[in-house]
Amino acid sequence: MHELGGQLRAAREAAGISLSRMAAKTHYSKTYIWQLENGERTVKPEHVTAYSRALNVAVDALYGPSLDPLRLAHQWLVSDTPVAVHRAAGRRVGDSLAEELERRVIELRHLDDTVGGGDLNPLVQRELAEAADIVNGGSYTDQVGRRLRVVVGELAQLAGWVASDAGAYLQAERTYLDGVSAARDAGDDALVGQLFSSLAYQMANVGDPADAQLLARSAVTGARQASPVVRTLLLERLAWASARSRDQEATRRALDEVDTAYAQRTVDVPEPEWVYWMSRDEIDVMAGRCLIELGDPVSAAPLLTAAIDRYDRAHAREVALYRTWLAESYARAGELDAARAALDEARAAAVDVNSTRLARRMGEVELITQGR
Repeated sequence: MHELGGQLRAAREAAGISLSRMAAKTHYSKTYIWQLENGERTVKPEHVTAYSRALNVAVDALYGPSLDPLRLAHQWLVSDTPVAVHRAAGRRVGDSLAEELERRVIELRHLDDTVGGGDLNPLVQRELAEAADIVNGGSYTDQVGRRLRVVVGELAQLAGWVASDAGAYLQAERTYLDGVSAARDAGDDALVGQLFSSLAYQMANVGDPADAQLLARSAVTGARQASPVVRTLLLERLAWASARSRDQEATRRALDEVDTAYAQRTVDVPEPEWVYWMSRDEIDVMAGRCLIELGDPVSAAPLLTAAIDRYDRAHAREVALYRTWLAESYARAGELDAARAALDEARAAAVDVNSTRLARRMGEVELITQGR
């Protein structure tokens, strides 16, 4: 926030406005403004908004160019949503808003790669609520309506995922199920499967694994016509739920089907954007995790190590999570020194990641490395 304070100061000085005049325009004291601009107070969204109005400049200009994902999330929180802009203009809901919302959900989805659920949850929930409000109360053609419902379904999946990462499990469950209704209304069976399998994944981790296995299997069955990579994702979550249920045969069968489905992908078959992250490395990580659950940690370690070595370090939460699985594989194999070293590396990667899921997982593995 110190850098952001400097940008606020630079914008004020560029406008030729003194501290005294800025105090009068914003109703903050001169001392308070000086502290904001010099990093002695945390700059909050309302401060940026106040500067934007006082200086008559865009919020984006005050934040400046940045690749910092946390700042991007912060910026989005103080910016008007596409829905708000559309309403202010008094325009009928049409293709332009649908396109903007489709673009928006993709950007949010990719933001989840680098921002923890604790920071991202309020932003995604707001976007979902406004998109759902447009679907429920707007006027649009059938074609636009279908696109909007798909957006709501995709936002619900992301919102559920982010809420789960933040530890809000009941909120996540309700959000996933609301998304199912939107996706069904849009006739998007693959998205329905994605929503159900996302809920199954949460249930496998913090609920009843047997129920999760049943739900994950239903998601696979209900999306029989899904594209190869979508099917890969749904089968992966079935494999995980089966492993958590200690169903050896079902787990290995699902992992085999994962490999088969992924091998069938082709440039001629379009895939939804929401499977952009699925890769061979992700498949190997899940296979390693399942092997640990099935009592074969020795076979899991090489799969996890190779995938982690190739993983983008900017995705700190996933890097840390995958290192916890590597630590568990070592611990289960009796290599406690290697396990503790891997857990230390996970802690180093996890600095500043606001994720309840990660914190919970780190605590679980720490007990395992201590032989408890």
